[in-house]
Amino acid sequence: MSSYLLRRLLLIVPTLFGIILINFAIVQFAPGGPVEQMIAEIRGQGQTMGRLTGDGGGEVRQQSSPSGSSSEGPTSTYRGARGLDPAVVREIERAFGFDKPAHVRFGEMLWGYMRFDLGRSLFRDRPVWDLVIEKLPVSISLGLWSTLIIYLISIPLGIRKAVRDGSRFDLWTSAVVLVGYAIPGFLFAIMLVVLFAGGSFLQWFPLRGLTSSGSEGWPFWERALDYAWHMVLPTITLVIGGFAGLTMLTKNSFLEEINKQYVLTARAKGAGETRVLYGHVFRNAMLIIIAGFPAAFISILFTGALLVEIIFSLDGLGLLGFESAIRRDYPVMFGTLYIFTLLGLIMQIVSDFTYTLVDPRIDFEARR
Repeated sequence: MSSYLLRRLLLIVPTLFGIILINFAIVQFAPGGPVEQMIAEIRGQGQTMGRLTGDGGGEVRQQSSPSGSSSEGPTSTYRGARGLDPAVVREIERAFGFDKPAHVRFGEMLWGYMRFDLGRSLFRDRPVWDLVIEKLPVSISLGLWSTLIIYLISIPLGIRKAVRDGSRFDLWTSAVVLVGYAIPGFLFAIMLVVLFAGGSFLQWFPLRGLTSSGSEGWPFWERALDYAWHMVLPTITLVIGGFAGLTMLTKNSFLEEINKQYVLTARAKGAGETRVLYGHVFRNAMLIIIAGFPAAFISILFTGALLVEIIFSLDGLGLLGFESAIRRDYPVMFGTLYIFTLLGLIMQIVSDFTYTLVDPRIDFEARR
């Protein structure tokens, strides 16, 4: 197992490099980068000043360079830069680090990642690590509570459905599971907002954030209740959107084990149904479910909570990534991608290790 873990750890390096390289190359061809956005902002300010001063059409007037040549030269490769002094454009490029070739910027970014230096945000002027650490508790709260509740609901429900396979209980719960699987989680979020957060009917729960205004000075138990009150709707949204798959996985795992020969042998020896189910079937059937917990937590933490954080205005990693993508804040985009990918790869290794803990018969070395 040790050599297998060592190989998996070594594979993290080329995998991370490939993912970051592909995304970096794609971003280079994406329009609307930070330089273009700053140019558009400058032009917008110039147009506003032109309208205020009565400058017909509101266009930014062409300025002359110090040498007397026209500032509207062919050197600018940015759409919308016409009419701006090339020196201004070059200063914007230098401020955002785009005065260097792409391969140089990529190399500097990799060197920083090797030292776990994710750089600084282009628009927030703060280290990316500070932003991630500031937003991380919100995302961990959502991911942790929703994952725990999903497991607490899905495992008993899946076992019950397996034991009563084909019964009326199995049929109507399958209909509920199908609805939860088919409808996207963000639609449930919108429905909960409309029904219970002051949309059109009731206003039982808050719509925004994880704490109430002024709660910093409240006693601990009041702050805990306030936190739980704010967590209800986002957590319900993630649970509804995530319990269906795990429920059916649990049911199918138990059905597969129940029909195996060792279960028939245990029953033939007179073992009770409870002993057969929880003494023999449970451990084997729960292998894939328990071992998949780390990956499931990471999945909910970094993917499923994105739209939920946006809808409920929760200032977590999902909302940070969304805003960074909109503003083309590349250090934050690539920094969070680096963290998410690294955690995901590590959790896959943890999942494999968990398999061996749950069932020592599994030997990844033997697969060679």
